[in-house]
Amino acid sequence: MIPASRADALELPSIQALAEAFRSPDAHLQAMFRAALLNTTKQAQYAADGTAYVKTGDIPAEWLRDSSAQVRPYLFFAKEDPAVAKLLRAIIARHAHYLTIDPYANAFALDYRVWEQKYELDSLCYPIILAWTYWKTAGDASIFDATMESALTKALETMEREQDHARSSSYTHKEIPGGGKGNPVAYTGMIWTGFRPSDDACVYNYLIPSEMMAVVALGDLEDIFREVYRNVLKSERAKSLRSEVQDGIQQFGIVFTPNYGYVYAYEVDGLAHSVLMDDANIPSLLGAPYLGYTKPDALVYRNTRRFLLSKNDPYYYAGTNARGIGSAHTPDGYVWPLSLLMQGMTATSDGERRAVLKELLDSDPGDRLLHESFDPNNPAKFTRVDFGWPNALFSEFVMTSFGGRTPLPQGDTSDLEFRGE
Repeated sequence: MIPASRADALELPSIQALAEAFRSPDAHLQAMFRAALLNTTKQAQYAADGTAYVKTGDIPAEWLRDSSAQVRPYLFFAKEDPAVAKLLRAIIARHAHYLTIDPYANAFALDYRVWEQKYELDSLCYPIILAWTYWKTAGDASIFDATMESALTKALETMEREQDHARSSSYTHKEIPGGGKGNPVAYTGMIWTGFRPSDDACVYNYLIPSEMMAVVALGDLEDIFREVYRNVLKSERAKSLRSEVQDGIQQFGIVFTPNYGYVYAYEVDGLAHSVLMDDANIPSLLGAPYLGYTKPDALVYRNTRRFLLSKNDPYYYAGTNARGIGSAHTPDGYVWPLSLLMQGMTATSDGERRAVLKELLDSDPGDRLLHESFDPNNPAKFTRVDFGWPNALFSEFVMTSFGGRTPLPQGDTSDLEFRGE
């Protein structure tokens, strides 16, 4: 095992200064923001090889998805604070190593052992988007070395292979139906994935929120290969795959409902089967504008949002303290702060954003932290004592929705066609 380097202590002056300087007439908000912003400094540590490791919380492993999201708020400070930039470079470097070891794994241990090999399309997308966003915010292309090029190439090759999973892929997992290969799917141009971002197996293996994220990530990948590596061939491969995935979403991922009109399905198989729901874990349908895939006022998204935030969504729960989307991953009736945060960060009115903020504050069981999920009638009942992801996202929500910070840059999808928009 590679030991953590305790001599290279994690000190982030700008993050600590912002936490200390944050003031609010609401003492509860002030305390929760400070705890949320500093949470990642307690989860991250440098390793002896110079990379940085970010555990998810009370599980001593690093998820590609979670760790990318946990450091996202620190991107706001990458250009002005060398200590933050150093940490982000170290985390991005470690992600590159993970992708070269096994692009089908979703989580790793400190010594680079595969913790879980649940192939989740979003686990390929998150490191790409983090690297691209760091490059654009910090103006630092030094992260794009030979190892990163190999990692990004492996991610692209895996996505291309999984377009035709049945004929091109050897990946299986014991938790996936159909003998580990999944239920039958048609070729759609989209990318097959085994698991949802909740780490639960898919029912139908074209997971539309992850396909949306792939469209954004592939646009970033096209940009990186063209502008940094000067590799026109790989850039064009990313561009072509992006177009095929987008066409697949628009052709197969939108279904008609009597009460809401055309909406995005959560999962489809290209054979006329679909699952209409959402899961709190991100990428989610609710979070499509946050991902940079679409706009909050786009017609199909608006229809989908009305469906998701209604009793017709099987995972939408309401209680005295909150109402929002949960997950099959946690007890029935439990709301996830992640879904509330996505609702707030994609809201088009200040009233809705403030209503969500109140629900998030009301979810606090007394430790000033957000947790994985909670009983909306009794927030003292919750899952995951220590879960970094929602706390990081909460600090981003407060900074951008109430603190005047400009949201981080996103990939451009203005060149794509959207059905009915």
